[in-house]
Amino acid sequence: IQSPLRSGSINYQTFPAENPQDVQQNHNRSVSNKKLYVAVFSAVLGNFSFGFSMVYSSPTIATLNQTSDPNLHMDTGQSSIFGSTFTLGAAVGGLSSMWLNDRLGRKLTIMVSAVPSVLGYAIMGSAQRVWMLYLGRLLTGFAGGLTASSIPVYIAEISHPGVRGVLGACPQIMAVFGSLLLYGLGVKLHWRWLAVTGEIPILLMIVLLCFMPESPRFLLSKERGVEALRSLSWLRGPNANCRFEYQQIEESLSSQASQITLMDMTEPFFYKPILITVTMRLLQQLTGITPLLVYLETIFNKTHVILKGKYAAVVVGAVRLVSVLIAAVLMDKAGRKILLFISGTIMFLSMLSMGLYTKIETDQDSTTQHLIDSPSLITLIPLISIMLFIFDTGYAMGWGPITWLLMSEILPLKARGVASGLCVSVSWITAFILTELFMNIVDTTGLYVPFLFFSGVCLANLIFTGLCIFETKGKSLEQIEAHFRNDSAASLG
Repeated sequence: IQSPLRSGSINYQTFPAENPQDVQQNHNRSVSNKKLYVAVFSAVLGNFSFGFSMVYSSPTIATLNQTSDPNLHMDTGQSSIFGSTFTLGAAVGGLSSMWLNDRLGRKLTIMVSAVPSVLGYAIMGSAQRVWMLYLGRLLTGFAGGLTASSIPVYIAEISHPGVRGVLGACPQIMAVFGSLLLYGLGVKLHWRWLAVTGEIPILLMIVLLCFMPESPRFLLSKERGVEALRSLSWLRGPNANCRFEYQQIEESLSSQASQITLMDMTEPFFYKPILITVTMRLLQQLTGITPLLVYLETIFNKTHVILKGKYAAVVVGAVRLVSVLIAAVLMDKAGRKILLFISGTIMFLSMLSMGLYTKIETDQDSTTQHLIDSPSLITLIPLISIMLFIFDTGYAMGWGPITWLLMSEILPLKARGVASGLCVSVSWITAFILTELFMNIVDTTGLYVPFLFFSGVCLANLIFTGLCIFETKGKSLEQIEAHFRNDSAASLG
């Protein structure tokens, strides 16, 4: 009777091991996304406000440059300060989020951003002096910096691989929609009423987020396992195998210490994804997107566009919204890397074309004078298509939403709060410098100099994409971390 028990040749495997891929697929099929979508919508209202407040300067500067009120009239220097102060505040907000994200959590950091945002809009709406407008822009910029670093991380951590690409594009979609609404309302509304309107989505965001869960990954990192499981259960629905996802997160966290140290930064697992995301954010801003959006109406007024600047700005906003919606659909089908290549190519060609057009406009002589001044379809329609459709389509389909998504995907969990804040700070410090210098350079040399510079940066973006970007389509956050841990000595291309 006992001989079979002594034998090592018989395998008594009562419960065969399950294939992890099958478990993952079964988990994805059992998930309900309804509550996840509500949580994402609640958070990205902060991005809507971000887009609204970032371009608030466009119609406001155009109006205050012509106002007869000496207390509110802006010259070129004051317009540059008003336009760039937002980005300075965003840089400070990004630095602050490095601490807040890992102390308060992702959700609470987003909610805290409502305080400076509401206060900033109130100050601008009631401004009696130019300095009050500066202060309001600084506060709304600070709020934007907090949301820019917190919301993408929050969405990535509450999403599952099946929908993370689409949901990861939502911050950019809502920011673009916020900008479009501002441009549209700016055609009819006074700049004071625009500030009042900007407070509505912030107040709605606060109310909705009170009922949303915190990121389960953040909760587990703080050893709040019961709350993390409850959060997963709420997000995934009653039929999902939340224990499976819970164990994946727990295993990933068990291989990391609770806090990142300077010694950690010497490991490729940490410094490679951080360098990639920081460089992406730097290159994204160096394409010139922020000064173009901030001074959009002024730029159109300088380029003999057949439409008035305020109407051309609305067209830009509409095209950007359509483009970023297309990107959201393609992100989980085509992949991140191919969209970055397509986006970078379109941006390079459009910025080069704009540089050459504005160079011809600057150097116009008797031969070209009549082409620039007359409403010729040969010159004016190509300018509109280049400025409105090509550049904004290119940026909105790739280097706009994907840089935010990759930032939240490839950063290690232990470094995600700090590193995302660093990325946002680098991004908005760069934006501040560009926005502050842009109008002064234009007045000194003409529009062609910054546009040709931006085209060179877009070319550099293509090279960077080919050498450094790792495709994350269809991978869980834990699988992405495993890639950098196991393949840290290999090329990331």
